[in-house]
Amino acid sequence: MFRNGQQTNAGSTGPLAGYRVIELGSTVAGPFCARLMADFGAEVIKVEQKEGDAVRSMGNSKNGRSLYGASILRNKKNVSIDLRQQKGRDIARTLCEKADIVIENFRPGTLEQWEMGYDSLSLANPGLVLVRISGYGQDGPYSRRPGYGVVCEAFSGLRELTGDPDRAPARVAVSMTDYITGLYAAFGAVMAIMDRQRTGKGQVVDAALYEAAFSFMEPHIAAYQQLGIVATRCGSRLPGHTPNSLYPTADDRYIHITAGSQSIFKRLVTAMDRDDLLADSRFAEPADRARHEDEMDAIVSAWTATHHLEALEDILGRGGVPASRIFNIKDIFADPHYKAREMIVAPEDPLLGPVAMANVIPKLSRTPGAVLWSGRDTGHDTQVVLSQLAGLTQDQIDELSEQNIIHKGTAPVSADALAR
Repeated sequence: MFRNGQQTNAGSTGPLAGYRVIELGSTVAGPFCARLMADFGAEVIKVEQKEGDAVRSMGNSKNGRSLYGASILRNKKNVSIDLRQQKGRDIARTLCEKADIVIENFRPGTLEQWEMGYDSLSLANPGLVLVRISGYGQDGPYSRRPGYGVVCEAFSGLRELTGDPDRAPARVAVSMTDYITGLYAAFGAVMAIMDRQRTGKGQVVDAALYEAAFSFMEPHIAAYQQLGIVATRCGSRLPGHTPNSLYPTADDRYIHITAGSQSIFKRLVTAMDRDDLLADSRFAEPADRARHEDEMDAIVSAWTATHHLEALEDILGRGGVPASRIFNIKDIFADPHYKAREMIVAPEDPLLGPVAMANVIPKLSRTPGAVLWSGRDTGHDTQVVLSQLAGLTQDQIDELSEQNIIHKGTAPVSADALAR
């Protein structure tokens, strides 16, 4: 495939094949946004400092290799350029001018200080889509604040809803808000590309961490404005949708049952052999059950506590009631449905061997995405990309390397390296 006269990932067949993405971001939100595009065929070139993206030091490692990086940096070419030096920024600018999409998640104003803002980049590349991910957005009184996913999650109000009501707000043990924002940013980028097909013009996608998290507060916004209700933590319950919670079992385990809608509640009471509950004015309709959550949950808990987990799964499964035990990662690796859906793939890594990671989603019937390789070392593709895309000679590349403006990595260079 070709974009701006240059070859891109020749083997890509996903819906984004033929598009080039430059990833200037770091840590989670930016790299995840770019990973989504790489999974669906875009040629993603990650620009990374010599010391490595901070994501490489997050989570666990084996043989000195980041297991997190193996997944979130997958399917990307890796170029190491020092953006703190003017010559490094000049090289990065050249890459951006030959790209369809540029992703960055620096503090607002950083690109402008480097003379790489959208107004500057779009002069040479008017069709460029610039995806800007930040904590608080590109403008507003808080825009220059340092923004980290979990901090912006606290600011969004979403953190106040997470956990049990009798203790401090909890958090999910992944960078949830970074992932949410990365999804929105990728969605925005694809919409901008669709608009460019009609108009020929690029634009800026402004994705703020706090706004992405705040958007998930949807049911509570109007409730406060109209009724003055301040939502707070409810543990495993979903307020206003009852029964929908975690219930104890006879073998000291838990099962989550969701039966708030009227049709499913009828299936649940049949499975419980408690059709009398439908005649009880406290539980007859969804609004009634929402007003009597404690009593409803007490009845369901008393029933689940008389059965072992496996028996409950069988009873509820046969009754068509949505329910599940709480899976851990070991359960997932052993589960037949995950296997049948091929949700775990294990591309070969030069140091780790086959390394497991989540497969590409969503599944497209005609132009599916694919995991082609695991995350590469810092600078793995520097020589090839700068030669083929930036037009630098080997002598120029060697000189830049000696000046520590670029880092060449240790990957061997071959004639067809750019197409791999």
